[in-house]
Parts: sequence; structure tokens; C-alpha cells
Amino acid sequence: MGYFFGMNSVASHKFSARTQLSAILMAGTMLAWPAALMAQQVAPPAVPAPAQEAAPTATTVRSITVVGNQRLEAQTIMSYLRLRVGQTYDRATLDQALKDLAATELFKDFQISDENGALTIQVTENPVINRVILEGNKRLKEDKIRPEIKLSPRQIFTRSKVRADVARIIELYKRQGRFAATVEPKMVSLDQNRVDVVFEINEGPKSKVRQINIIGNEQYSDGDLKDEMATKESGLLTILSSNTSYDPDRLAYDQQKLRLFYLQNGYADFRVISAVAELTSNKQDFIITYVVEEGERYKFADVDVKSEIRDFRPEALKTLLPMKTGDWYDAKLVEDTVESLSETAGLFGYAFADINPEFRRDPEARTMSITFNVAESPRTYVERIDVNGNTLTHDKVVRREFRLNEGDAFNSFGVKRTENRLNSLGFFQENLEIERKEGSAPDRIILETNVEEKPTGELSLSAGFSSIENFLLQGSIRQRNFRGLGQQLQASVNYSSYSKSVELGFTEPYLFDRNISIGGSVYRRDLNSFNFIDSDRRTTFEQVTTGFQLNTGVPLTEFLSLFGRYSINFDDVTLDRGIYYFGNECDPLVAGRYLCDAIGKRTTSLVGYTLAYDDRDNRLRPTRGQSLSFSQDFAGLGGSVKYVRTRLAGSKHYNLGSRFILNFSAEGGYIYPFGGRPTPTSDKVRLTDRFFLGEPQMRGFDIRGVGPRVIRYSVDNTDPANPIVLTDNTDRGQIDDALGGRAYYQGRIELDIPLGTGAKELGLRPSIFLDVGSVFSVRRPELTTLANFMDPNDNNLTKSLCRNSASGTTQFATRPLDQNGQPTGTAYTACPTGFARLDPFEERFFGDTWMPRVAVGAGVNWNSPFGPFRIDFAYALRKEEGDDTKRFSFNVGTQF
Repeated sequence: MGYFFGMNSVASHKFSARTQLSAILMAGTMLAWPAALMAQQVAPPAVPAPAQEAAPTATTVRSITVVGNQRLEAQTIMSYLRLRVGQTYDRATLDQALKDLAATELFKDFQISDENGALTIQVTENPVINRVILEGNKRLKEDKIRPEIKLSPRQIFTRSKVRADVARIIELYKRQGRFAATVEPKMVSLDQNRVDVVFEINEGPKSKVRQINIIGNEQYSDGDLKDEMATKESGLLTILSSNTSYDPDRLAYDQQKLRLFYLQNGYADFRVISAVAELTSNKQDFIITYVVEEGERYKFADVDVKSEIRDFRPEALKTLLPMKTGDWYDAKLVEDTVESLSETAGLFGYAFADINPEFRRDPEARTMSITFNVAESPRTYVERIDVNGNTLTHDKVVRREFRLNEGDAFNSFGVKRTENRLNSLGFFQENLEIERKEGSAPDRIILETNVEEKPTGELSLSAGFSSIENFLLQGSIRQRNFRGLGQQLQASVNYSSYSKSVELGFTEPYLFDRNISIGGSVYRRDLNSFNFIDSDRRTTFEQVTTGFQLNTGVPLTEFLSLFGRYSINFDDVTLDRGIYYFGNECDPLVAGRYLCDAIGKRTTSLVGYTLAYDDRDNRLRPTRGQSLSFSQDFAGLGGSVKYVRTRLAGSKHYNLGSRFILNFSAEGGYIYPFGGRPTPTSDKVRLTDRFFLGEPQMRGFDIRGVGPRVIRYSVDNTDPANPIVLTDNTDRGQIDDALGGRAYYQGRIELDIPLGTGAKELGLRPSIFLDVGSVFSVRRPELTTLANFMDPNDNNLTKSLCRNSASGTTQFATRPLDQNGQPTGTAYTACPTGFARLDPFEERFFGDTWMPRVAVGAGVNWNSPFGPFRIDFAYALRKEEGDDTKRFSFNVGTQF
């Protein structure tokens, strides 16, 4: 008599199209829990034995045959079983054999038939995976999901792996705050027993925190405690925040924040009893409930220091402790004191000083006594300095910034200063830190620097077209770590209808591996200054500058440096002879006397120096410290220009905590001319050497928008007795030229505002600012006013002159008068060919005052995919008549 033992999966039928696996996974429970299945499906009903003989209790295996296998060898399948030819077996043995086959997860259908000891194992192999496809994932890209998926092409398909991959994908979405996400696995059957596995993903909305409940707080309101938490309730005020989504890690962090808040305010017994996050039925919102116990509030009692280190005098250290008897207990202050004492020990060479605060609590008096115990430790020496992770930057570029050498006594100030200098290079990751590791002996320390190099090249490109500028192109390239040697190489090109320039520069910061910098640049700049007549842009003067500069620098102390420079410039300032000349001379009626005085060729030989103090923690993006510089440039070492230009600048940065950075900066300068005598109509300091102020130095004003300027307004002389100056036109006049000044000052207050984690990852750094400044002190130019023109031949009132610049001749455009002496019409005779019309005008001088201009605004830096982007919106609170304001400005570049 034969027996049949089998296990048929629900999935054993063939699939002709995409098939849903969710039902299969549920029905396939028998593969996941084979023992239960065997109890339910494998055991057949008892077969009654013939009356004439009893059922055998055990049988000997005569043969074992494997059929249905395609990829797997019969011997491989047999190796998974405990059945062998010649051994005895019973029904329990065959039951175990089926369980062993199920445990391999290699088969979707298998059975064992028994013909009096001849066992036949019939198997249907699981298919091979051809492809794993993701569909519906938009918020999480494939490169984030695929590393979590264990299924891969050419693997054997198993339901347990599918279930595990579904769970992992859902977990990924939960980490993103999408608890409503679902994953539907499906498969498409192919020929040759192959399948495509498809994960259809429904991401769902982000699960927001609808409500935060706090139970047990009596001393502080719910609002005060919620302000301390990183997690925020969703609402209109937090619509842009990334912290409104539920995050289990953030929930644990908020518990620590609550504990720290209470400990900082004297509640030493505070504890969070429970924190529960409940997901609503629609899986779109969470309700978080905290149960807290505040406890009693404590004050500091006796605070003392005990030291076993010889160089530490407890009496002196005690006077430096920030907490005093009677102050409210503050655990953060205790932690900061431990860190401060450790840093102080490091200054004396004790790198591994062990400082343990000993607490003595008096519950009845509600006081906390603390003794800071400084344990004995050996003085430490630097055994080795390791630099890791630098693939482009040479080792020496990093090592020359160290303020400690191998074999030196350890000094925590030297380590901190080294970190600041490395961060100021801008070659590596932000907030680089030097790790301190124990050396080969208790008095040895290893300083390990693990750097992550970042792009040090900067590329800025912009192109455009306008009816005024026509085609314009600007580009600059700078490499701050050229060849990995810390050298700086830069080049810039600017081309448009009104300005052209090219500049090349190179700087070697360590000449011959000594702390002496040297560099130089060559340049050519063609600048066309302009103004508007109605809507037409007209060039006023052209300045062509060709020159070069050499510079060098040497440190005097750790924070004080001296820089020297020499440059020579060849300038040529010209005006358009067809517009601004009358005959062979510059015509002040058209150009203005100040422009006529500016034309000519000049040579400027300039030597200067700068004395600079800088102890900021990071020169590129400082958070604390100050800088101060004093510089002077002397023009007159040869050349035709003679003056002394003096400048003073300083800044101070404060770290206000929570990543708020406050910056105060101020600068000012003055040019003192010498040699020669000024004319009654011109200043001794030429126009191109003066100080100018405006965008980008002072936001809220246009380029050169602050300070002395001349504006030429049109005049309506219809009534000759009362000519009207048209100052209320939408344009700023026929001529609007900034004159600059000998003196200037500028101040700025700016606060960097931190954003959430999401905005920080995008590289957004907003700030608010207040700018103050002025430029002044220039000799008042000779102004020209032509309000009435009268033809001496016929006494007819005229409005315009017709002038021929080439021949230097003048004619009148007339309008006849009636018998009462009034104009008979509005038409004037046209100017002859070759003559240009000069309408009546009046020039006015504005802005020569030291009174401050004030602007406030907000801006944001964005490290966009296209490069660094800066946008500012500013409003001028205070300005002087004639100033040119501007509210919006931006610039963009890129890095490589």
C-alpha cells in the first residue's frame, strides 16, 4: 500500500500576468511556520488497515528518487533531508523531511510519495528573480531604498525575503515621518521559471504632530516647555518647519531637552515618567503625551575645588568658578565648569586630567553642595601627529598649521588654535576637530586629524542680454588650493558694452616652506561710466587702467601680521569727443566741469602696508573673535599722482548660543593729497581715486548711490520770468554722476539666524542687518545753469541752442513772438545737419555731508545646486537728497 505526503502552496499555480503577492504572503503562512502547517495540512486522515493485517509501524527505505528539479541537483536536495537508503522510517520521519524541505525556502510545491519503501520526492522549484522594480516612490529615491532591499536579480524568490523587504521599505518611510506608507508586492511570471518582483509603493502624507500634551507641570506652562522641544505642533505658524513630523529619535531628544531645561533652573529631581506617541486611526497625525514630575527647586550651597595636581592651586581656581552660594542650581553651569577646568588643565599640559564633581544634596534645606575634584595625572607630551583623509592636499599644508610639534608638551590652547587655523583654510569640512588619543605611555598623547576635503574651486558665470547693455558676460575662476599646496590661483573676465576687464593672480602662502606669503596680479580694466537721458543710456567718461601689483606678508605674532604691497597703474580717462567736446576742448556745458577736469593720462606708483590683528575662530565663517586692521597707501613713488590713503577696519563676532551669531563691523578712511595746487573748480584728489559707497558694501543703495553727486535737471522756460526746474521727473535728470569723497565711514550690525535641520541641509543661512555709512568731503564743483537762451539778432526767446562740436559754431532754435511778446506756438526750428540741440538745464550738487545713511533689511545665503547664491532685501531708513536707493540685490556663483 502506498502513502502520499504533500505540501501544496497556494502559490503553486502558474501566473500569466502581474500577480498580487499580499494574498500569497498571507496564505503562504505554511512556509513561514511549517510546523503549524504540517499539523493542519500535511497529516492526512488515517487510512483504515485491512482487517486481515495490521498497519506496519516502520519501513525500510529501499530507494529515494527526486523528480521535478530543474536547477538544483538531486544530491543537493537530498543533503537537506535526513532520509537515507537502508534506514527505517515512519510517518513522523516523513513529516520531518517535509519540514526540512520547507525550511530551505527553495520550493513553492513539494511532496513525498511512498510505495512500500520506494520514496519519490516531487518538487517544484521557486522561480529565479529577473528584476526588482520600484514603483510609486517619489519622496524617497531609488538610491535610498535599494541598499535596504535584500532581493536581487538571479536570486531564488522566497516569500520571507519579500516580507522582510516590505518591512524594511516601510521602516524607511517611517523614518521620514510617513507612517501611512504602504507597500504592495507583486510579481510578473516569465518564461524559464523567472519572475519580476514589483514593489508598488503608496507613500502617503507625512504624519504630523497634531498635539503635544504635558501632564504634571506646575511651575512652567505648556507653552514654555514646548518652546524647549525640537518637535513642534503642526499649524499655520510652523508650515515651513521640518520639525512637525513625528520622529522617535526626536522624541527621545525632547525628553533630554526637558530634563536639561529643568536642571538649568534648579529642579535637580526632575524626571520624565513617560512619553507616549499615539498614531491616529488615519495614520496621518500623532498625539504625544508627556507625564513629568518636577520635584523641588534647589540652590547652590558650598562650592569648592580640590586638586591633586601640583600646578593647580584650589584657592585661585575657586575664585574663577561661575556659580556662587545662593544661586539657583544649574546643571549646565556645572558641566561647563568641568569643561573649563579641563581646558585649564590642558593649558598646563595635562591632557587627560580627570575632573569629577562631587554632589552633596540637602533635601530639607533644598541646597546642593559641589566639590570639583581634580585627580592627579601626569603631564602629557605629543607623541605623534596623524593626518588622515587628505587625498589632494599635501600633508605639509595641514601640518604647517599645527601650533604643536611632535615632542612638545601638550597644550589645549595650541590644539584649539590649530583647529581654528585649519577651519580658516576652507579646504576641509566645517567644524573640523582634532581627536586626542592615548599614546604608548600614560604621559603620551596622539593628535589625530581626520579631514574631509571639500571643493576649493569657485566658478562664477553669468550671461545676459538687455536693450541697454546688449550682450554681457561675466566670469571668474579661483582655486584656493592649487595643486594641493594651498596656493591660490585666480582669473576673471568681464565683458559688456560698458565694461571690460581681465585679471590674473597668484599667491604662494608659504614661500620656500617658510611662513612668508608672496603673490601678484596683472590686470586690465576698461570702465565706461554712464547716465541716462530719458530712457537712453549714455556713456559719460571712459577709464582704461592697466597695471600690476606685488604683495607679501609675514606674521609678527600668532594673531598679528604685517603685509606689504606695491602696484603701478597706468590710467587714461577720456570723453567722447563727438558729444562732450566743443571744438578741440572739453565742453562743460555738456560734460560738466568736474568731468572735464578728470580727463587725461596719469601714472600711479603706489606702495602700502597693512597691520592686521585677527583672532577669529574661522576667517571664512567666524562665530567668535575680533579683527582689526590699519592700512596706508602712499602714491608718489614716481608717477604723476600723489596722496596718502589711510584706512581703519574692525569687526567683532559673538556666539549668542543656539547657532545665533552677532557681528559688529566698522571701517573708515581718508585720502590726503599732497603736491600741486587745486583749481577753483576741481579737487586735488582726482575722481577715480576717491572713495565711493553703495552696493554691495552698503545694502539699500545702488552702486555708488551714497555721497556727493551732481544731477542735471531739465528746465521749462516757457515763462522766461519764472523758469521751472523739472526735478519731479521719473528719471533722475540728464546727468546723474557720483563724485565720491575724500572721507568715508561705514558700520554694520548683522545677526545670522539658524534654521531647522532641513533648511541647514539645503545650505540656507538667513540674516538680518542694519547698515550705516556716509562718504563726503569733496571740493564743490563749478555748476552750470542755462535756463534762458536769447538770440541777440531778433530778440526772440528761444529754448534750445544748436551746437556743432566739430566746428565750434552755435545757432539758435527759435520760436516767433506775437505783438504782445508771447510765443506764437510750441514748434521750434530744427537744428541744421551736424548740429546737436542743447536744451536748458540746471545742475545741482547734493550729498556732501557726514550725516549717516541708514538701511535695514534681511538676506539669505544659499548653497544652491548652481553654486553660492546671495539675495538681499533692504530699505533705506535715512538718506540725503540725491542718494540713489535700491531695495533688491542678488549674486550667484558655483564651486568645484
